[in-house]
Amino acid sequence: MWEAPIILFMVVVAPIWIVMHYRSKGAKQGGISEAEHQRLQDLAKIADSMMQRIETLEAILDKETSNWRETHE
Repeated sequence: MWEAPIILFMVVVAPIWIVMHYRSKGAKQGGISEAEHQRLQDLAKIADSMMQRIETLEAILDKETSNWRETHE
């Protein structure tokens, strides 16, 4: 009996409510500063670089030790 309204609330209303809540909260606080924005961009670049390095290391390990994934997981 209550399943349909609960599912509708969780799928439609709750996500919209959460997004609107945090948008209004961010507007009140003025969002992030320019320094914080720059730091986030720097961290994203570092993460991308680390991801490329990990992919390179995995490719090397795949060539040298084909079963390394099974033994270290």
